[in-house]
Amino acid sequence: MTLVLGIDSSTQSTKAILVDAESGQVLEERRASHPDGTEVDPRSWLSAVDEAAGPLLEKADALAVGGQQHGMVLLDESGEVVRPALLWNDTRSAPQAQTLIEEMGGPAACVEEIGSLMVASFTASKLRWVRDHEPENAARAARVLLPHDYVSAHLAGLDLSASSEEPFTDRGDATGTGYYSVRTEAWAPELAERALGHGIVLPRLPRTPQEVMARTAGGAALAAGTGDNAGAALGLSLGPGDVSVSIGTSGVCAMVSEAKPGDETGTVTGFADATGRFLPMTTTINAARILEFGRSLLDVDWDEFSRLALSSTPGAGGATLLPYFDGERTPNRPAARATFTGLSTATSRADVARACVEGLLCSLADGIGALEERTGTAARRITLIGGAARNPAVRALAPAIFGREVTIAPEGEYVALGAARQAAWALAGTEQPPSWEITGSEVVSAEATPQVLEAYRELKDRTESWS
Repeated sequence: MTLVLGIDSSTQSTKAILVDAESGQVLEERRASHPDGTEVDPRSWLSAVDEAAGPLLEKADALAVGGQQHGMVLLDESGEVVRPALLWNDTRSAPQAQTLIEEMGGPAACVEEIGSLMVASFTASKLRWVRDHEPENAARAARVLLPHDYVSAHLAGLDLSASSEEPFTDRGDATGTGYYSVRTEAWAPELAERALGHGIVLPRLPRTPQEVMARTAGGAALAAGTGDNAGAALGLSLGPGDVSVSIGTSGVCAMVSEAKPGDETGTVTGFADATGRFLPMTTTINAARILEFGRSLLDVDWDEFSRLALSSTPGAGGATLLPYFDGERTPNRPAARATFTGLSTATSRADVARACVEGLLCSLADGIGALEERTGTAARRITLIGGAARNPAVRALAPAIFGREVTIAPEGEYVALGAARQAAWALAGTEQPPSWEITGSEVVSAEATPQVLEAYRELKDRTESWS
């Protein structure tokens, strides 16, 4: 039996799964936690991957890493970490993102060059923040890597010094940096230099999505890896027009597309996927924590929280939550805070729970709608994944808020599964990735409640000038 190892180095933890390369069956699974926060020592990810993947590594013929997107790992001339990594959900660089857009000639020129409107999540804006606020660290920085690049290099034992050409990344994750050109399909090193203030070494890119980029000390083939959202799309075997809606730390709506998207408003990002296609995406900073806010506020367990939410009526008795607790990315309101409106003395605990679930799902419905509008493609299928997708209230209300049936994927580590599928693809060297069937999905439907989404959008429009 040929075995492949898929690794998901996410914001919260490392998950590693050992998979049968022919069938896609998961045989073993391990995990290790990461430190909390939006700024962490990236070396903690290496300890976590050693703990989670180490015992499985010697069994694998090939492996790949899917990782949190955008994070900035700065290394000096010798390959040592310059400062803690700034993660995707660190929004301190919002002013720098706006400045970089202006320096590129405005929103249209920015989108034409990098495929997306620059936002605080992108690596380039974080480089500029370091230049502006930590000039000594900026001067020391000689190489910049993304989280999955850094973990992949560790697993292969690569030389990270500035003189080495060994470290690598992939097209999918590169399109979220702000210094990869979707116009030329290559790095735009002058954009990285503009962001940091001096030239910096960038990782090499694969020639094909299935290229073997390195080997481990034990001889296992190491594929390019990719960003977590592209990894999930590959793990779910999404095809053109399919949309995945992931509800974890962040909320992500992603559609596989044959065409390069372009959105000057910044609502839809023009990322690439892991197969040579594109993966236009809308992302919210606030997702599962919206539910945690409601559960904690009501001081109930998860079962009771879901029961309360489902016992209320559509529209939560007039209560509407705009859930921008920690700022927001879609829409781009980094300084925003949550707004709860429509409360009265008749508002019940059940209404509060319902409003939290509806607020979460309305923000994701906006994301799906933006993808359909900007790509000109109606969603062929909507698949719900992520930890919060297991919440009974989310599962029951999603088709009502989205206004269409929803497929609930079986519980699984889809980023890691996508990485494993990429590893099997690299091992096989075929034109297309192997076909792996996902069994156990559930299709759910419900009567649409468009009035809930209308109330949400009215509140969103009314508060636009508040942030």
